[in-house]
Amino acid sequence: MIQENVTLPREHYLNAHYGWKSWLFTTDHKRIGLMYMISITLMFFIGGFFALLIRLELLTPQADMFNADQYNKLFTLHGVVLIFFFLIPSIPAVLGNFFLPIMIGAKDVAFPKLNLFSWYIFIIGALMGLWITAVGGIETGWTFYTPYSSSFSSNSSAVAAATLAVFITGFSSILTGLNFIVTVHKMRAPGMTWFRMPLFIWSIYATSIIQVLATPVLGITMVLLGVERLVHVGIFDPNLGGDPVLFQHMFWFYSHPAVYIMILPSLGVVSELISAFTRKRVFGYKFVAVSSLLIAIFSFIVWGHHMYVSSMSIYAGMLFSILSYLVAVPSAVKVFNWTATLYKGSVSYDTPMLYALGFIGLFTIGGLTGLFLASMGLDRHLHDTYFVIAHFHLIMVGGAVMGYFGGLHYWWPKMFGRMYPEWWGRLSALVVFLGFNLSFFPQFIIGYLGMPRRYHVYAPEFQVLNVMSTAGSSILGVGYVMPLVYFIWSLRYGKLAANPWGAKGLEWETTSPPPTHNFEIPPVVNEEAYNYPLRQPSVKNTGALTGGDSRSIPPTKSGQGREAEVV
Repeated sequence: MIQENVTLPREHYLNAHYGWKSWLFTTDHKRIGLMYMISITLMFFIGGFFALLIRLELLTPQADMFNADQYNKLFTLHGVVLIFFFLIPSIPAVLGNFFLPIMIGAKDVAFPKLNLFSWYIFIIGALMGLWITAVGGIETGWTFYTPYSSSFSSNSSAVAAATLAVFITGFSSILTGLNFIVTVHKMRAPGMTWFRMPLFIWSIYATSIIQVLATPVLGITMVLLGVERLVHVGIFDPNLGGDPVLFQHMFWFYSHPAVYIMILPSLGVVSELISAFTRKRVFGYKFVAVSSLLIAIFSFIVWGHHMYVSSMSIYAGMLFSILSYLVAVPSAVKVFNWTATLYKGSVSYDTPMLYALGFIGLFTIGGLTGLFLASMGLDRHLHDTYFVIAHFHLIMVGGAVMGYFGGLHYWWPKMFGRMYPEWWGRLSALVVFLGFNLSFFPQFIIGYLGMPRRYHVYAPEFQVLNVMSTAGSSILGVGYVMPLVYFIWSLRYGKLAANPWGAKGLEWETTSPPPTHNFEIPPVVNEEAYNYPLRQPSVKNTGALTGGDSRSIPPTKSGQGREAEVV
């Protein structure tokens, strides 16, 4: 971490306007990003609480705490809350909203009022999702599979509310993606060409394409489900002449691209972290940038690998299997290029970098185990077992959440002008990594041995591995609570910090916290992204401006080695 002596700017986006109305009616993308952060943090811990109850039930092979219906409601609420109200909006809505305009040199997003409207839509959907818990929950699973969701049962009102909540929240995702696409196309600073954009912007842009094109399919699916329930038109329910497999096709046509809505932004965050903490331009920058678009494109044509056991023909299954293997190629490009960037680099093991390295390890394992599920023969054995649970969580929790936490730790000094305790940050990264592996690695084993998911009663021989998994989830929970504590602590007691990493990029060329309109003077970009000098003396910033290192030293060609003295 680079030594700094800084002062806070007199006026910034946090204190430019006072009163609660200035927040609820703000059009400042940074304030909207913070409101998203507070909202999804609440969703994260609510969904995590449901996960804790699930793991406590699975400590023993018998049903000690919940009956079958209650357990079904627990894992459904866990999935609905964390997927639709945390994982999908986390990085795009929080870090994307806050930093995308700044990183391309814009004053705000293209449609500021629409940006605020999308947050209100998200809040309405999230509140409806929480209302499901108050009325007793639903038992369909987060996938809302028919005929579970289309049949009329005692919780029919909750099922209708859940589908409506997902439908409403989808509009927030669509509007955010549309806003980002227009912003990237129309509001880049002079000189900010496509291949000068940070890789985080490439990932958010690719994510936005998926949000705009795939989310309406989920909305249409939820509407059709509602129509079937209200007017008894046979669409999905076989009792009415419908086809439940049609629902699966429509649901996974959205939900597999949605996996990349969750993971693509984290891939962009990790690219930023790898470059900043090796002081090198990401190896094969153009390949890494284009791979984000390729992942977005491939994500639309691989949904069928979720349906190998759903009456799909063997020929269609073979096609989807091949395509599923191909989608791993652009993801592998990123991992190999990050590894090449690390090679012979002067790596600084600050907290964000620890999260990035943890992400690479977990995401790689998650991707490799995904190849098992892409194989038709193996998938018939592993389908609906805990192997799928472990694979999914390695990508979504080990990948998306690790990337989100890495990005928060990296940009926290920029957002608030204060530094969290670095030692506690490193400890939290270690605890999260160890807890995650202890929690989910045993699930690969019990899944391979045949333990089905969604069961709260299981064979006694699986108990030891389930106890290990529950112990790991407890450690993981502690690791997630720690940043919440020291982030809040840092807002009042943290040391002033502007650019503690000596990082490059337009976001580091303005004050910390940034002013309302991001830049006092509109920036002009005249160098490539991540243009770190070959060598550079120790940096001591003496003002609120955070670009001291990059302004005092002429830009040179990207090279290897650590240019700034680290402490």
